[in-house]
Amino acid sequence: MISLLVSSATAFVLVILVTPFAIKLLRRHNIGQFIQSEVEGHMHKQGVPTMGGVVVVTGAVLGYLLAHIKVFTVGEGFGFVSQPMSDKALLGLFALVGMAVIGFADDFAKFARQRNQGLSKRWKFGGQLLVAAIFAWGASNAGVSTELSFARPLGIDLGPILFFGLVLFMLTATANGVNLTDGLDGLVAGSSALVFGSYVLIAFWQSRNASFYEVDGALDIALFAAAVLGAALAFLWWNAAPAKIIMGDTGSHAIGGAIAALALLTNTQLLLVVIGGLFVMETVSVILQVISFRGFGRRIFLMAPIHHHFELKGWPETTVIIRFWIISGMTVAVGVGLFYGDWVSSSSIVP
Repeated sequence: MISLLVSSATAFVLVILVTPFAIKLLRRHNIGQFIQSEVEGHMHKQGVPTMGGVVVVTGAVLGYLLAHIKVFTVGEGFGFVSQPMSDKALLGLFALVGMAVIGFADDFAKFARQRNQGLSKRWKFGGQLLVAAIFAWGASNAGVSTELSFARPLGIDLGPILFFGLVLFMLTATANGVNLTDGLDGLVAGSSALVFGSYVLIAFWQSRNASFYEVDGALDIALFAAAVLGAALAFLWWNAAPAKIIMGDTGSHAIGGAIAALALLTNTQLLLVVIGGLFVMETVSVILQVISFRGFGRRIFLMAPIHHHFELKGWPETTVIIRFWIISGMTVAVGVGLFYGDWVSSSSIVP
């Protein structure tokens, strides 16, 4: 439990202290956000420092790594002791950093071109697939279950090929879903913090009931989730409306990759649809809008993703953000409730 607090607190302190310096550095180099002209009421965000996801990822990585260094041991006194890291948690770290690299390339392309158009869809999707493919290969070597899962494996073994396809879909879909959601100040930082908090609980519970869940390295996975939670909360301090800094694609891709990785590593693949319900809602709104417009020449929403629809309906930005946080909190609560309910209903049959 102490290591969880150290991981989260270290990431939080690092991000909350370093972000002001990052803001000054980004402003000095004129690295600011580009706003679409059709998004009404957002022009005041033009030029707000972006690529803040670099700080989030750095804080999360350092928080996780430093949590493995003990400076005091009861009965032995002071002394540096390095604790081992699990292969699965390192895979989560890879998904976080790997997707962040793709997002950073996209952000940098926007800055270089001085417009709101970064990497082409082919290059961005190709990069996401490469990260996902390496993750899938690593997962097979780290012993990640290839069974389809909800709160636990369902007994349906996908085999290496179908599991590989599932990993590719989950990482790319979640990264893009979070990226679509990242359109309002603090929306992704706040909602993702709730999601990461749920995975801290899930992975910690799995570590406490190891014979029931059979997830090797569950406590270390919880440490990773705690580090990203702390980093996201600290970034929210500066990213809350009106934002002093924006995470950019660097942050949204990293967060999406980490969330998908946690679902795969904790054997809660299908449960992610519930826990990440806000991101699913945003993504579905875009899909429905495209199908309706291209197929029937009509729009379902005033603008997609759906958070812009409510803005155009006259809701203040902060109202949309807070209400969407509430939605995220509700889906996370339901997801954790389903996870715990599965344990309550099934643990009695464990021999």
